[in-house]
Amino acid sequence: MSHTPLLLQLVVILLTARVCGLILRYFGQPPVIGEMAAGIVLGPIVFGALFPGFHAELFARESLSALSSLSTLGLVLFMFIVGAELRAPDGVRAQFRAAGWVGVLSVLLPMLFGIAISPFLHESLAAEGVAFWPFALFMAAAMSITAFPIMARILKERNLTHTRIGRLSLASAAIADVLAWIMLALVVALIGSGEGYVGFLKTTAGLVVLCAVVFGGLKPLYAWLLRRHAPDGAPAGMVLAALMIGMFVCAAITQWLHLHPVFGAFLFGACLPRDDRLLRALIERVEHLAIVVLMPIFFALAGLNTTPEAFAGAGLGALALIMLAAVGGKIAGGAVGARLSGYGWRDSLSVGALMNARALMELIVIKVGLDAGLINNAAFTLLMLMAILTTVMTGPLLTLFAGRDAARPAQGAAPAA
Repeated sequence: MSHTPLLLQLVVILLTARVCGLILRYFGQPPVIGEMAAGIVLGPIVFGALFPGFHAELFARESLSALSSLSTLGLVLFMFIVGAELRAPDGVRAQFRAAGWVGVLSVLLPMLFGIAISPFLHESLAAEGVAFWPFALFMAAAMSITAFPIMARILKERNLTHTRIGRLSLASAAIADVLAWIMLALVVALIGSGEGYVGFLKTTAGLVVLCAVVFGGLKPLYAWLLRRHAPDGAPAGMVLAALMIGMFVCAAITQWLHLHPVFGAFLFGACLPRDDRLLRALIERVEHLAIVVLMPIFFALAGLNTTPEAFAGAGLGALALIMLAAVGGKIAGGAVGARLSGYGWRDSLSVGALMNARALMELIVIKVGLDAGLINNAAFTLLMLMAILTTVMTGPLLTLFAGRDAARPAQGAAPAA
């Protein structure tokens, strides 16, 4: 097999992703966790160890460029939908103070924990030549991510979307993700241009200008376009093409600014009107393709970046430190924030457990860090495992903390859609 056909790679990747997703769903986990685990299965830790010859031929380095392009396309489309999906839940104004406490503390505490463990991890997990503070700030950002989309799906599956803890968690996750992504963008800007603080200032200024253009110019323009040509919320071919062009332009600009293209796609999605009909149409036409076909490619390529050497020597100790900072920081930050806002301990700990879900969002963050040259493959491996484990424990922890009170509807809750 001198040249591996792309279609054969896709068959292996999609089949493995589907099987792992079904297995994890059987154990009550979101299928995306199984698909993330499929990336590890397809990497050198499992597939590469069991069938080294076939693995080396199937995923030969010179054959990965097409997969990499498809992976980037999947990431851009997915983050576009995440931006469009990010919205204040019904009744959030009544909980704005509480959501602010939870959102800020569930970012700040994990960040502090991430910086605190960095002196023990810098030598073994930072990419060669990366100074301590860029690495420490990246670890702080990596610890602070919450997966807004996966949390929304967990709450929907358990009929908790319109409960007190559901509304509070969604609003808090929206705040936390915005803060964490800003932090990550600044860290990547600091190292990405290769020009030190001058490059950082240029990139940051460019990002500020882009935000002003997106929300000051594109937001009203696309609101008018959708109002005029898609009044039913379902964009036809030309309008959908206009949306894709706007998304790709913003993604290309953030890539030009030495940031990852996912930042631009996320910004463009966030500027679109908060219309549930539009969101449903985008999910039908865009997200399903990204989730079912393109994102498993991203998981597979992520798995190829893992290394069994991550668990050698002090690797398990490093994983323990990462898990302690990630889980302790998120649960404590979310719980203390909710408690300061007058929630009982059961509800507060339930919110903390939900804020601990990282899933795919964490994987995107650490891939950004790997591409930016902030972390090495061992760090990527350990952080990918942390992303899977923290999401797997969300459901059991929620059941443990919330109990029967989890199904209590919020006062004044809107009826379920």
